[in-house]
Amino acid sequence: MPTVSVKWQKEVFPAVEIDTSQPPLVFKCQLYDLTGVPPERQKIMVKGGLLKDDADWSTIGLKEGQKLMMMGTADEVLKAPEKAIVFMEDLPEAEQAVAVGHTAGLYNLGNTCYMNSTIQCLHSVPELKSALTKYPGRTNELDQTTHLLTVATRELFNDLDRSVQPVSPVRFLGELRKKYPQFAQMHNGTYMQQDAEECWTQLMYTLSQSLTVSDSRENIKAVKELFGVDLVSRVHCAESGEESSEAESVYQLKCHISHEVNHLHEGLKHGLKTELEKVSPSLGRTAVYTKESRINDLPRYLTVQFVRFFWKRESSQKAKILRKVDYPLELDVYDLCSDELRKKLEGPRQVLRDEEGKKLGLKPSDKNSGSKDTDVKMNDAEGASNGSGETSNATSQEGKFGKLFICNRPKCENRI
Repeated sequence: MPTVSVKWQKEVFPAVEIDTSQPPLVFKCQLYDLTGVPPERQKIMVKGGLLKDDADWSTIGLKEGQKLMMMGTADEVLKAPEKAIVFMEDLPEAEQAVAVGHTAGLYNLGNTCYMNSTIQCLHSVPELKSALTKYPGRTNELDQTTHLLTVATRELFNDLDRSVQPVSPVRFLGELRKKYPQFAQMHNGTYMQQDAEECWTQLMYTLSQSLTVSDSRENIKAVKELFGVDLVSRVHCAESGEESSEAESVYQLKCHISHEVNHLHEGLKHGLKTELEKVSPSLGRTAVYTKESRINDLPRYLTVQFVRFFWKRESSQKAKILRKVDYPLELDVYDLCSDELRKKLEGPRQVLRDEEGKKLGLKPSDKNSGSKDTDVKMNDAEGASNGSGETSNATSQEGKFGKLFICNRPKCENRI
């Protein structure tokens, strides 16, 4: 193979070998390694003009020791980063938790997983943490145990925010057991397992009491706006023809599980239709009434309980249902809402449909563009205080409509 010298700017590279069995592009790649000038920017002067990438070496008349002239601008030399790159997996465990936004865990103080899961779920709600921070303290309307449990909740949330190491919820557990002795039940010298849903319900009741007596306008209905579900119900008796309507507010929807329920949505439908017995004024005796409920207002955070217990009459004890129930990452409860709420939701739902359609390259629909009744602004739907039911799509992703909490950690019982 012949050798040549190449002059580039003020530098000369002697004894550069050329493999004439390969096209000139290979030679240019060699020069790229030496000079940093990419092949597409190289202009090499040879007999007859510039050296082309696919030229035939035999027609160029290359001689041993010939000097070639190259012109071209080299790529910018990469500089080493001023600060060394540290990969996530190389960080200490505590720093990894901070980097990815994970909060500290909670120590299990003896069958307290029901309490820990409830606390971690509530701790993920920034609006609740803000309301607790603004809690002014005990007033004459509050009993001492409610006040102390609220303060313990606030302090535990603060500990979780400040620490990356597991936190021991000793004070909170003590105040919880003082307020609700059922969580202090013992069996053979050991604290018994309890139901996460019961812990959630009791804590919701406590916070709804303490965070609604504040003079601060933001705290007047903090818990209700965040978690409250307004229901309207039709109660009727097929036997007597009596019919009445009721309104109530709850902090969770119940997914009743039976052999026919395979999906969360089916369980919620079952939970909104119940039968009850009460005295009928027209019949003068007890009769069976059917209660059919519809959602009339939705919160920012929708809580759903999987009702996995039923009472076994033959053994007079609770049994746990182990049937698998699927649930989606995004839950649409539009068909479970009242007619009034559906009207308010139609505008925001159309906006979402149009946005999804844009992603698929579809044109926005003008179906409701001229309707004043359904022209609801998105910011109206996102505010919990205006009763517009922003969470028709209660999801596990914050920032779209709402967030879905699933309560599925009951205490251990007999299973079927």
